[in-house]
Amino acid sequence: MTDQATQAPTGAEKLLETPNVNPRKLQPLRRLMPFVLRYPWRLVLAVLFLLVSAISSLAIPAMLGGAIDQGFVEQNLENVGRYGWLIVSIALVMAIASGLRFYFISVIGERVLADLRQAVFSHLLALDARFFDTHRVGELTSRLNGDVATIRSAVGSSMTLALRSIVTIIGALIMMLLTSPVLTIAVVIAAPLILLPLIAYSRRLRGMSRRTQDALADLSAMATEMLGATRTVKSFTQEDAQSSHYGKRSEASYIAETKRLAARSVLVGMVIFLGSAAIVFLVWWGARSVFEGTVTAGQLAQFLVYALMASGALTNVSEVLGTLQTVAGATERLTEILDTEPSITEATKPVALPNPPLGTVAFEAVNFGYDTGGYEHVLTDLSFTVGHGETVALVGASGSGKSTTLSLLQRFYDVKSGAILVDGIDIRQVRLSGLRQRFAYVEQEPTIFAGTIADNIRFGKPDASDAEVIAASTAALVHDFVTDLPLGYDTIVGERGVMLSGGQKQRLAIARAILKNAPILLLDEATSALDAQSEQLVQKALEHLMQGRTTLVIAHRLATIRDADKILVLDAGHIIDQGTHDELVAKGGRYAELARLQFRLDDLA
Repeated sequence: MTDQATQAPTGAEKLLETPNVNPRKLQPLRRLMPFVLRYPWRLVLAVLFLLVSAISSLAIPAMLGGAIDQGFVEQNLENVGRYGWLIVSIALVMAIASGLRFYFISVIGERVLADLRQAVFSHLLALDARFFDTHRVGELTSRLNGDVATIRSAVGSSMTLALRSIVTIIGALIMMLLTSPVLTIAVVIAAPLILLPLIAYSRRLRGMSRRTQDALADLSAMATEMLGATRTVKSFTQEDAQSSHYGKRSEASYIAETKRLAARSVLVGMVIFLGSAAIVFLVWWGARSVFEGTVTAGQLAQFLVYALMASGALTNVSEVLGTLQTVAGATERLTEILDTEPSITEATKPVALPNPPLGTVAFEAVNFGYDTGGYEHVLTDLSFTVGHGETVALVGASGSGKSTTLSLLQRFYDVKSGAILVDGIDIRQVRLSGLRQRFAYVEQEPTIFAGTIADNIRFGKPDASDAEVIAASTAALVHDFVTDLPLGYDTIVGERGVMLSGGQKQRLAIARAILKNAPILLLDEATSALDAQSEQLVQKALEHLMQGRTTLVIAHRLATIRDADKILVLDAGHIIDQGTHDELVAKGGRYAELARLQFRLDDLA
């Protein structure tokens, strides 16, 4: 991968490669400001208490200098006591202000963390299917969780420490100047000698931080993928091989992190050495000034305390700078997601679909191909219509474009040319949510969520009553096996429905579609995972549901579509034949061959 791209990549393409990182700036952190500025009063209070805390801490050395000159030097115990009480009072104010500052800045940090995570998650859900075709879910999850958590330090402890340190440095320099202009000159001379090497070296850290985050994301993506397919891994006895692969990526993550830590350790060492050398120089210069009578012992002590405060604050700033380099890398990865625009966009002036629904579908000279990894032509000049209440079946070999047709109908992708009409309106002219509300979809491999059976059925209609859930599950032959479970509809099905059999998961998905009660049904091998008896019963339930509704069915088992109003036979994205079951069998051809083969086998079974 080269450092410079030959052309400006799109938002989605940026995620496929490690971008050219400019290590000189912390610009990605600016993207956090809108999240922080949503809470102005909390921010004002946090800054207010931060200023009170910092100013209070700066007042203590001044009191200490007075106690030395007017108490210890003059041997006046009363003055020592008076200054002591003043210092205790100031310390009390500083303690209260510090506690309140910590509370408000921490609350802002947690609030920004939650808002940022929500923004990224919502944006991910808004992205189109093409984006997820080209990105690993585990890597995106790493960004959503790991990178958002990393940013907590920017708006929590690091931000408050940086602000407090900056105020302390400025305040200490002002007090040092008021205490002794001569000694301040020494600090002005020494400061650039400390800061310039630190700033120059710290620029290396951001690129290292980005590489560390990318290595962790790659590690997380692999773990998510493999742990989600443990049965396949075990079936092919790939435990050792995958463990070895994971170990190599873990080692790469370890090496990237240790390089970053080594660089940061050098930075910390530089700060300590240069700071210590500067303090020694300052003590020598101050002692000389005391001996010459230009400053008092109390002023020198006061000045040294301010110098130590400024030095400590400078050390904190350098540490925060290292942290912010890491945070900048994490922020950059998240803002890449937020900046990625979906290729499927809403119409500027959406057209309302007819109400009540007509339940019609039309494909008009549709051409489509996937762009992932090179253009792959899938559908060519595809045209057909489905009238209200009709059942149209799509039949063909794998890869003929059947599932793609249903994906295009729901506008998961946009056609390259031609048009798709639902209720007489081009689907690109209507709201996506309104369009997809018209469909009830049962996938070939149903998605089951890690909740209860009732939650999974209600996914099609979240506000459905218990009676509606039971009615839908009864129609899909779910109710019988659910009632045999100890917890009934409150039974947890596990991640991806691991506690259910294939047939049970399929029936659960059918119940979800039945409950949605949409005018157009999309059935992608909806009965493929059922045994013969359950398939027959579910088919009857679906036939009852399909009455008065438009239905598009993808089927390999021709017995399930014998009564379809029209059967479209697809091959390589073309319709090579169409008609009813009896018409196609009478014609001969591809469908007739499939029918003779399948029904002969069914008779033998």
